[in-house]
Amino acid sequence: MKTRFLISLLLACLVTLGCDRADQWPHRPITLICPWSAGGGTDRVSRQFAVQLENELDVPVNVVNATGGGGVTGHTRGALARADGYTLTMATVELNMLHWRGLCPITSDRFEPLAMLNQDSAAIFVSADSPWLSIEDLENTIRNSPDYLRASGTASGGIWHLALMGWLDASDLPSDSVTWVSINGAAPSLQELMAGGLEVVCCSIPEARALVDAGEIRCLGVMSSQRSAAAPDVPTFAERGIDWSMGAWRGLMFPKGVPKDRVTKMRKAVLNVANSHEFQQFMDAAGFQVAVSDGDEFAKFLSRSDSDFGKLFNQPHMRQTSPSTIGPYLLPGILAALGLIVGTFGLVTSRQKCTASPGIVFPDTAGDENEPPIDYRLLVGFASVVLTFIVVCETLGYVISAAAMTLSMLLMLREKIPVALTVVLVFVPSLYQVFAVVLGVPLPWGWLGW
Repeated sequence: MKTRFLISLLLACLVTLGCDRADQWPHRPITLICPWSAGGGTDRVSRQFAVQLENELDVPVNVVNATGGGGVTGHTRGALARADGYTLTMATVELNMLHWRGLCPITSDRFEPLAMLNQDSAAIFVSADSPWLSIEDLENTIRNSPDYLRASGTASGGIWHLALMGWLDASDLPSDSVTWVSINGAAPSLQELMAGGLEVVCCSIPEARALVDAGEIRCLGVMSSQRSAAAPDVPTFAERGIDWSMGAWRGLMFPKGVPKDRVTKMRKAVLNVANSHEFQQFMDAAGFQVAVSDGDEFAKFLSRSDSDFGKLFNQPHMRQTSPSTIGPYLLPGILAALGLIVGTFGLVTSRQKCTASPGIVFPDTAGDENEPPIDYRLLVGFASVVLTFIVVCETLGYVISAAAMTLSMLLMLREKIPVALTVVLVFVPSLYQVFAVVLGVPLPWGWLGW
């Protein structure tokens, strides 16, 4: 009896302690999703913030790099995460661009904004030996010169391309006077500027800071209402009477639906870290411009930004350069066609195998014991799998549905399970990398974001 009493008492204590601990949110590790690769700017900011947030909340904060699809995978995973306050997303400017580009349906409305951390405004750069000394000089050339100028800073449809197009539109400048050269990144664009292959580059000041300090290039203006601490002598567009601002930003978000008390506590913790001397010192040393705003102001900013992107992407010249002209069902369509071809091939192969087996008499043949029957079950099975794949692809996403279809077909062809699994694990992710990551083709992302 005494032993039973002690065991019951111990269990009661454990249950009580567990309940008390569960009420003390957070009581377990928090995941911080970074939509971009390790070592990049967003990853560096995420990891610095995670270290300081651990001290603020007294629980581990683990950074997870969910990359792919030009920001689609990470933002989708963050939006669809369980709304319990244990998943954060380091959202970036691409969140406001994804749905306008037709890459995925995720928007900022699927998140609960906590705080914006930084904003690196776009700026206009020209070579140091160019004839333009001010943004007005450049505007006059664009407006009056019969020759077009070549500009870059990123790939077509990227943030810096949109920034430049927005400036031309806000200043009533002819957009066809500037030809955007698609170059993958600011660094190679700046090198091309110094080599004479470009006349204008649009990117952020931190990306061009070293060349500006070295006197290799000149910054004509910053697309913001406040001067950049990284280039305090450069005038802003607002100072020049240009009503246009745009730049890259980073901010922390919860998925929609997190309990209000947890949102309030996390907003306070995030702002404490963002406003700390340690974090701001890190950002300054890395060349990032700190621009902290609370959740409510961040939400208003996101709404304005989404509207601005909508206007830009709906312009005729932006629709022509949008990388999403290929529909999301290009690759699934190719796979479905391949499935039918493989099914037909499997049907023929099965008949050949049967023909090669002497002495086998088939009951449904017309007396010719060497003529095998057509195994219509294989053809029907393949057709059913392909149809199911097309129906569920939008919900489950390309990776899961394609893997299930490929595995089912291989098993129907009587491949050994280890071989079938190996083919699936190599074939499906390889196609994803080629189409979604390398070629930038949109796919049906599904509820997991891939």
